Amino acid sequence: MAKMFSMEASVQMRLYTLTKREFVLVFVAFFAAFGISVLVGIAGPSVQFMESTNATKLGEQNVNIATGPFSLRSPAFSRFNQQLWLTALFYIKKGTGENIEKNFILSVELQGQNEDSIVEPLSTDTFNHTRTLRCRHEGCEELIIFHLGTIEYTSYIVNIRLFGLKEFNVQEITFNWRSFNPSFTQVEIWFRFVFLVMTFIVTCMFAHSLRKFTMRDWSIEQKWMSVLLPLILLYNDPIFALTFLVNSVVPLMLDSVFQASFLCTLLLFWLCVYHGIRQSKRKWSTFYLPKIILVGLLWASAISLACWQQYQEKHDPTYDYRVDSGNYLAMKIFFFFFGGVYLLYLLFLVIRAFTELRTLPYMNLRLRFMTMLMLFVVAISFSIVLLRFGIRVLQDNYISQLSTYYKNSAEFLTFYGLLNFYLYTMAYVYSPSANAHKDSYFKENPNFAMLNDSEDEIIYGSDSDDNVHTSLTGSHRYHDDTDDETFK
Repeated sequence: MAKMFSMEASVQMRLYTLTKREFVLVFVAFFAAFGISVLVGIAGPSVQFMESTNATKLGEQNVNIATGPFSLRSPAFSRFNQQLWLTALFYIKKGTGENIEKNFILSVELQGQNEDSIVEPLSTDTFNHTRTLRCRHEGCEELIIFHLGTIEYTSYIVNIRLFGLKEFNVQEITFNWRSFNPSFTQVEIWFRFVFLVMTFIVTCMFAHSLRKFTMRDWSIEQKWMSVLLPLILLYNDPIFALTFLVNSVVPLMLDSVFQASFLCTLLLFWLCVYHGIRQSKRKWSTFYLPKIILVGLLWASAISLACWQQYQEKHDPTYDYRVDSGNYLAMKIFFFFFGGVYLLYLLFLVIRAFTELRTLPYMNLRLRFMTMLMLFVVAISFSIVLLRFGIRVLQDNYISQLSTYYKNSAEFLTFYGLLNFYLYTMAYVYSPSANAHKDSYFKENPNFAMLNDSEDEIIYGSDSDDNVHTSLTGSHRYHDDTDDETFK
């Protein structure tokens, strides 16, 4: 015997009234907008600015390359460089096939020079931390000396000492000053602003389209879109310009919170929709709470790592949570464990939804549309991550802080364009149809009298009929027309 489902009455979505041609055009528009953003990114400027200095060319006499001291002066920077890294790449003479893994102490003194050539120490203390030098047959890994989340001075003066490397034949050390390319910063500011304005317009149009309907009549997709659209406004960061106006890590922390909040809410949206599409009664304690706890744990771990790193670097630029925090490994295991649980749970809900609802035309249409877009978003995101990092995304022996930032303009516009256009497409398709005000209590049950129609006609509509669903709610239309005539 077929399983019966409790279908809720909801506002008729535009998805139900799209013809085949319109349905194809929706996807063509989405892919075209996404492709244009990728092409613009490819043509954009490089993200990173780098200037290198060799230890043997610093002009210091009788200095042991393995110990220092080294005194370096950075090139001139502006606020549009956003952040600053100093890294070191060691060149050690070793035997063929020999691997080196050695702990040593890194001592750093950091000073800043403003536009008036006044030199001020960033701290009265010398920063001392233990670092690990790892060298394989292909060479040594690049080490981060320090990282500044905001650039407050025109240039910086760094004094470096090394303790514990005398036993090695260090032939050369290359110091690399890395920061964001000011040209990329301008591109980022403009495109964040463009996406912000576009999202605001889409949000207002979506809210305007639902103004005639009470919230209890909205479908579950429409309810979630009313949450996701304001959050992607925050994801585009309306206060991003404050990063260049104030000497504070608060704008950076808020940017991390905004991005993590939107992405985790998107994960929660997928869980709730694939589960909620099969039932109309969604109790808070049994339906929402377990999902919020699961996604909330991922959100909390991401926020903790990002904000803790930025807070610590404000007081100690040489701080590295991967090395200086014993809880990093536990946090990483925690994140990947619950991330795996989320993926298994989502896969279970998707399979179960298709198994139970694939024979119901309207439900099947909703599932197919949502799944196609979701798979494209996930596939593009994973492809970029794997092409960028490979298996190193699961390892600690790479420069995670540099790697977590965009490598080129194409990556930046790909991620931002993908998520923004994904939301815009859903907002269009899930908005009320033209006849929704007449069919405001559209019953999402495809088992009504449709036996004489083909599945394509039921789902997409026919060319001779503007809306096959209007016959289902003739009584509502009759009363609405009567009320309109009386009003006139």
